[in-house]
Amino acid sequence: MVFLSEELIFPDVSEANHEGMLAVGGDLSPERLLLAYNSGIFPWFNEDSLILWWSPDPRMVLFPHKIKISKSMRKVIKDRQFTLTKNVDFKTVLAYCSMVERKDQDGTWITEKMKEAYLKLHEEGVAHSYEVWENDTLVGGLYGIDLGHVFCGESMFSLVSNASKFAFISLAEELISREYKLIDCQVYTAHLESLGAEEISRSDFIKFLK
Repeated sequence: MVFLSEELIFPDVSEANHEGMLAVGGDLSPERLLLAYNSGIFPWFNEDSLILWWSPDPRMVLFPHKIKISKSMRKVIKDRQFTLTKNVDFKTVLAYCSMVERKDQDGTWITEKMKEAYLKLHEEGVAHSYEVWENDTLVGGLYGIDLGHVFCGESMFSLVSNASKFAFISLAEELISREYKLIDCQVYTAHLESLGAEEISRSDFIKFLK
């Protein structure tokens, strides 16, 4: 386990343990966060924990052209149940994502320090939010880090059925048109797999980043 100092550097991702944990400590400055994401590393820790940095192997990703749209979701899209905006209310999307309860997780990993850090990245034009609206009410969305060829998805939320799916599908369709390599989904979930995401090796993921 590597303990980070003030120096802006990370160990090679190959040094991560079997769970994917790579390093402890450091800070959440925009510079360090961008170095992390460009190196295949992301922060994930609880409110009462030190900053933990991860680079799991395998890595869950979605190749945008492989997005799976179910018959029921196609009907939702066709019926125009939702509308989508981008970067209209990043702060609220972040707040809702921090309140989402997740299975086998005690509390939220989107701490106050994390919120401050991602708001700074949003102000710098790197972190983006996608908002889903139903009858002018915010009902879902997601946010992540845009590296220019890879979108690092961080979190999404739904207040009504299918809202986060609509955001994710919309993101994938946008990235197809922009010829992005992939969406980083970080770790496996059955929900992401149902939408077309798959696991690839960490080494292959790093190649896509580079």
